[in-house]
Amino acid sequence: METSSSSAPESPVDRSPENDADDRRDFLLKAGSICAGCALAGVPVAAGLRVVADPVTKTDGASGAGGEVPFIPVASLDSLPEDGSPQKFTVRADKSDAWSRFPNQVIGAVFLRRLADENDEPRIQAFNVVCPHLGCAIEFRDENRDYFCPCHNSAFALEDGIQEASSPSARGMDELETRIESNGEIAVQFQNFVMGVAEKRPV
Repeated sequence: METSSSSAPESPVDRSPENDADDRRDFLLKAGSICAGCALAGVPVAAGLRVVADPVTKTDGASGAGGEVPFIPVASLDSLPEDGSPQKFTVRADKSDAWSRFPNQVIGAVFLRRLADENDEPRIQAFNVVCPHLGCAIEFRDENRDYFCPCHNSAFALEDGIQEASSPSARGMDELETRIESNGEIAVQFQNFVMGVAEKRPV
């Protein structure tokens, strides 16, 4: 029988310190390359996620964030009774992100009252319908002639929206700027505000 001429595997005792050092150096170089590659790959991935997510948070500014708050037409002057009784109106505006535009979207609601200034000219009082306590929808109670939040039995004065002494709200109703356009339309500078605090701060 012929014996194999191949040499036996190198025994660990036959390896020199120089070989061990070379192996460690090769391993460290390969590991370093892999880590660097992962780090570089993570940069475009993170940037891509930011590009995808960022446009979702952008709107046309109708809520008051990111610039001057626009006046939005809400109702006609003729739609308000002259006795000062408040009427509730939905507020609509166009919203958009980086990809799409969404016209005529509901962004909130307001109470409007027709009053008179010192020259007996019409002026408009507007309140956001959101309760500044915890965000419930406020109602107008005609029998009590006040505004009322049913969530926590909070009442607000009809004349100025100030909360009653028993109300848990930290502030009165959030009044909004208005103007009457030349065509008789009532425009409101609509905003939402931080809830649960005494200071009236835009969201």
